[in-house]
Amino acid sequence: MASPIQSAATIQPVPLDKAFRLLNHGPTVLVSSSCNGRSNVMAAAWNMPLDFNPSRVAIVIDKKTYTRELMEASGTFAINVPCRAQADMVIKVGSSSGRELLGKTPDNKVAALNLPTFAASQVEAPLLEGCVAWLECRIIPEPHIQQAYDLFLAEVVAAYADSRAFSNGRWHFDGYDDLRTLHHVSGGFFFTPGEGIATRQD
Repeated sequence: MASPIQSAATIQPVPLDKAFRLLNHGPTVLVSSSCNGRSNVMAAAWNMPLDFNPSRVAIVIDKKTYTRELMEASGTFAINVPCRAQADMVIKVGSSSGRELLGKTPDNKVAALNLPTFAASQVEAPLLEGCVAWLECRIIPEPHIQQAYDLFLAEVVAAYADSRAFSNGRWHFDGYDDLRTLHHVSGGFFFTPGEGIATRQD
């Protein structure tokens, strides 16, 4: 068993261009968007909760993406939280371009990858089946930070979760390893949440 004792020898510098990997960002998500019958989906790793009442989130969406074009046109989008069982699909979504399908048959990534969906209740974007959570989002317009940092703020207007993995406000994966959320590190490598730890509250 490795020694739990920390020493000067165990503290090593991390290159600054890798420092972001030290922070526990949110799970890798699939962002779906739709406007006037056009739909797309992309993978995004940089996302986080921002507030809880009202519920708000922040997410980074590159300005070159087709998903962002549809998000900005509609003012809404959906966050789909995929699970371990969907890792290969997440890589396919993240390594393909919806814009390159325009004018072709099928003309969108959802159809091209044969991704089953169901209808959202508050936004036009489709929700992806098989995920463990879904958040329907309305963009809070912040043009400066959207253009300067590709950062979008949004209010969550509806949310759902698979009760096998999330209930009573908590994630719980025991007995359902394939439903564990995915956290992307780099180069197609993910880690998933491990054992939960309950602390004593006096």
